[in-house]
Formats: sequence, C-alpha cells, structure tokens
Amino acid sequence: MDITFLGTGTSQGIPIIGSTHPVCLSNDPRDKRLRVSVLISWEDYNYVIDCGPDFRQQMLSNNVSKIDGIIFTHEHADHIMGLDDIRPFFFRQGDIPVFAHKRVLDSLRIKFDYIFASENKYPGAPSVVEHQLNNQSFSLGNLDVMPINTMHNRLQVFGFRFKDFAYLTDVKTVEDEEREKLKNLKVLVVNALRIEPHHSHFNLEEALEFIKEINPEKAYLTHISHMLGFHAEVEKLLPKNVFLAYDNLKITI
Repeated sequence: MDITFLGTGTSQGIPIIGSTHPVCLSNDPRDKRLRVSVLISWEDYNYVIDCGPDFRQQMLSNNVSKIDGIIFTHEHADHIMGLDDIRPFFFRQGDIPVFAHKRVLDSLRIKFDYIFASENKYPGAPSVVEHQLNNQSFSLGNLDVMPINTMHNRLQVFGFRFKDFAYLTDVKTVEDEEREKLKNLKVLVVNALRIEPHHSHFNLEEALEFIKEINPEKAYLTHISHMLGFHAEVEKLLPKNVFLAYDNLKITI
C-alpha cells in the first residue's frame, strides 16, 4: 500500500495569503502546505481522503490519472471544496463514488446541488454515486476499511483504518472504544495543528500523547499550521518514530 500526502496544511494553507510570519516566508518546500488530503493506492486502486480547494493542483502534481472514489472525513470547506474538479475523472470514468456520513452527504448536496441533481442536470456537470457511512467497516475494492469515530470539538469526524495504516485529521477527542480500533498499527497519521492548545484540534503535545498511547511503529503529523513552526526545527524535537508529513511525501506500508 502506497500513501501520498497530497496536502498537509490547515484550512488556510501555508503560506497564508498576505502573511509575513516567518514560516509563511520560508524557502523550505516542506513549509509550503496545501489543504490536507491523502491518496491511498494498492494494486490498481486509488482512493483519495478529502477533496479540498487544492484538489486540482494536487492531482496534477502527483500525475494522478484515475481515482476509484473519494472518502470524506467531514464537511468543512478545506475538506470538500474541490469536488467540482472531479470532472476530468468523471469524463473518462463515469460516475465517481463518494463515501461519507449522511450529514456530510446532505451538506454536499446543498453546496454542490448541480452535481447531485437528478433532473435538468447541466450536461457539463460531473455525477457521483453516494455511499453512506456509519461506524461500521465497509469495502473499497478488495479491502475492508474501518471508520474511526472522533470529535472535532462538537462535530463528529471519521478517521479511517486501512489494514495497518490509519488516517485521522481534525481530531480533538477520541473515545476509548475507538482508540481500541487503532491498536497494532504500522503507521498512524494524525493532526497536530500548533504548539498552543486549540479548541477543536490536537496541538503538538496532545498529538504526541495520543501517539504514545496508540503506539504505532511510526507516526506522521499532518493538518499543520504555520504556528507549529519551521518543519526542520520541529522535526528535531519529535520522538524517533514520529515525523512531520509534508506535501508530496510518499510512504509504502
């Protein structure tokens, strides 16, 4: 299984428009972060988790010519607003499967009504096939995927476990029964927004405590803001099995 980090930034990305913060002015390419998303590939399958406003750029940067579906963690703008850019895939492949909680699908229908329309559909609009997720395993291709139920302040968010790999973003709290689903991982990806505490995201300390409890072989931090600091400096402070993810990083599990 191959994991490509399409984006590792928070909702505004890095650099933030107009910001003079030193991290936003960094020349290190690892400090330039698009909105958070990953591509998960195995055999001939390609699935994307989240489809934010940088989706087009991410697909071009990584030469992605086919996707088998999009899995949504939740409905915030930085995770869904690239959905219109599935059009090239739709024109080649037909309807694109989307997987999400019912609440998220309802939100997508409102924001992208022309994609979900059943009558008088604009001929240039893409179409999707909806798959409603609950907190039970589901199949993608030939693989079973386990949702991980988490909370983003008061908003429910799904993380996902693919065999020995799990991806969680926009997490603030995880109940004990959901943590049990994350045992015996080779790789865990989890959000670490900044140094200071935040009301709806793990900060660095909370993310490291969570990683220590889950105890994966390796962990990667994502959904990073400029307030976390320079990539090169932060990574020196991390435990030996914990790394900062960066855009276009590829790992194999």
